[in-house]
Amino acid sequence: MDPDLGQLRAFVTVADQRHFGRAAQQLAISQQALSKRIARLEQELDTRLLDRGPAAVRLTAAGERLLDPARTALAAGQAALAAVRRPAEPARLDVWGHLFEPLRTVREVLAAATELTIEVGPARDLAAVAAALDRGESAAGFGRHHTGPDGQLAHRLVRLEPVDAVLPAAHPLARAEALRPADLAVLRLVLPADPARLDFLTRFAERFGVPLLPGDANLGLDHLLERVRTVPDGCTLLPAELPLAVPPGLVVRPLADPVPLYAWSLVWHRERPHPAIPALLRAFADRGRDRRWLEYRPGRDWLPETDARDLA
Repeated sequence: MDPDLGQLRAFVTVADQRHFGRAAQQLAISQQALSKRIARLEQELDTRLLDRGPAAVRLTAAGERLLDPARTALAAGQAALAAVRRPAEPARLDVWGHLFEPLRTVREVLAAATELTIEVGPARDLAAVAAALDRGESAAGFGRHHTGPDGQLAHRLVRLEPVDAVLPAAHPLARAEALRPADLAVLRLVLPADPARLDFLTRFAERFGVPLLPGDANLGLDHLLERVRTVPDGCTLLPAELPLAVPPGLVVRPLADPVPLYAWSLVWHRERPHPAIPALLRAFADRGRDRRWLEYRPGRDWLPETDARDLA
């Protein structure tokens, strides 16, 4: 049998007090019970640990060797109990791509998965999320995943969201009830930031022949819409379910034939997945199934090739 923590605690207390009476008083047990614990420990280890003298107790050589490991074992036991009794710290979920409001999806998932304890925080971009995951500061991230130098990341596509076109109300295309992506080739796609940071929009523009009008700093949705309003041949793309109060001078038109889909993904550390990852994946999958978030028909919809491969 292995020594239990009660026996080790008895041994360490006697070693510290060098007296059975004082040790028994500190442990709030009788001297007889204390002596039995020490005797059982010595029997299990098959060696004498203490020399009992008339005035004091001394450690044998074996007792000296046991003392520090016994203290370590007691500390580990206390840490284990504290970990069980302490309320679990919430797992951190970082979101990025704020212009497209990723929190809409996260709120919906967490509202349906009340058993999850998640702390949601903002991140600048995928690279920042990858760095936080590598440092162990976050459990997962949510946003648009794209191929890059992030070999430590695992990801799963969890939502496909149609995008609409936003364009000036005065443009002739605004008279149509719906547009084809190729129709936008006569316009310029107004970007909210540097093209290098906008994987989906640049791939869309390349696929459908839409010229780009790059932006500088991302100053938010209002700034982007104002730029579109002031560029006569400008347009931009926004998620179809994004709550949007359309400013005067602009119109929103759905895109079809094909329907462009924006892919949202959950990402986590490939080698050191947080314990909350399986529950998070189930929560996104359950909500996605209810809301049909992963519907994709190649003949009807368009996805960048990398996203389409993730669905295969």
